Amino acid sequence: MPAGYWIARVDVHDTESYKDYVAANGVAFAKYGGKFLVRGGAFEAPVGTPRSRNIVLQFPSYQAALDCWNSDEYQSARAKQKGGAEMEFLVIEGYDGPQPA
Repeated sequence: MPAGYWIARVDVHDTESYKDYVAANGVAFAKYGGKFLVRGGAFEAPVGTPRSRNIVLQFPSYQAALDCWNSDEYQSARAKQKGGAEMEFLVIEGYDGPQPA
């Protein structure tokens, strides 16, 4: 079964409320098996308009990724942002098929 992923591109406008969100979101991530693959870090944006932060979380399955997003734990953490961040967000299924030779 392929893994599930969250891919988020974020601009933080209120660092204090975003800190509250970050402090609370780990409860949901731990419950649903979320693991950061990308959390900030250096990046280049050769095409398109970048945002200031990029995040990729891996979950054991697509369903676990969806369940985490929809969970009371995550939605409670998300409410702590109080509109302090603008984001683009995907929940996406990974790929387990053949790879290029």
